[in-house]
Amino acid sequence: MEEITKTDLPLKLHGRGKVRDIYDLGDKILLIATDRISAFDSILPNGIPHKGEVLNKISAFWFENTKDIITNHMITTDVNKYPEELKKHKDILEGRSMLVKKTQPLPIECVARGYLAGSGWTEYQQKQSVCGIQLPKGLVESDKLPETIFTPATKAESGHDINISFEETTEIVGEETAEKLRNTTIQLYEKADKHAESRGIIICDTKFEFGILNDEVILIDEALTPDSSRFWPKKTYRPGGPQKSYDKQYVRDYLLEIKWNKEPPAPQLPEKVIQETSKKYIEAYEQLTGKKL
Repeated sequence: MEEITKTDLPLKLHGRGKVRDIYDLGDKILLIATDRISAFDSILPNGIPHKGEVLNKISAFWFENTKDIITNHMITTDVNKYPEELKKHKDILEGRSMLVKKTQPLPIECVARGYLAGSGWTEYQQKQSVCGIQLPKGLVESDKLPETIFTPATKAESGHDINISFEETTEIVGEETAEKLRNTTIQLYEKADKHAESRGIIICDTKFEFGILNDEVILIDEALTPDSSRFWPKKTYRPGGPQKSYDKQYVRDYLLEIKWNKEPPAPQLPEKVIQETSKKYIEAYEQLTGKKL
């Protein structure tokens, strides 16, 4: 499959994210996962082969396997079932696109954390809490938390999302919806983590997005991918420090190694880093789903 970092289809462009190109089809949306990769909030000039395909197929896998918990926006990933005007772009859409229902997205990033890592670990060292939720003393970096915690954030237009309390979430979306978001986020995470662990992957944390369709809250965006989650190999998991991961680790490590100042434009990546990163994405897909890419 040819590497695709940008699409220019003769359709109404709804938006272009760090990774996905989004087209408006009226009552439906076409999501295309490109091979773009971002690090430290900048999109890099190189694409990662197969990355878009992996993200699309992992999301489809989880949408299919979490329907018992909540309805989601996926209609199909089969280009042969797409509207006629899309079928002529099959070479671009095959494997990396999804036709979804159009919803009214809720302005909350719903994060579930099962382990102590990242900004959560930083806060814990200072305040013994994560996003204001008090935790027991004596935890170390990458420890499994006593129970899954829900740490919502507001979606920032650019840069990092801003963590907010559950009370603030309630003020934004109302008490009933906030409760639904919290309970569903934790249920989705726990079901996925259990499955992933049986396949040799630990899901440290993940974020979900939800939208409203016909007055019902449904799961939208992507689900439980290496871009929206932290995946750790179970066989090398050792609490007490940072863990190896299935995502952009090679890219981040390289950028730190060359002491890039994290200001655009981002530097070109060497071929070895591109190939190693591609391998990690493919490995995550194959381990989670038990299928070959």
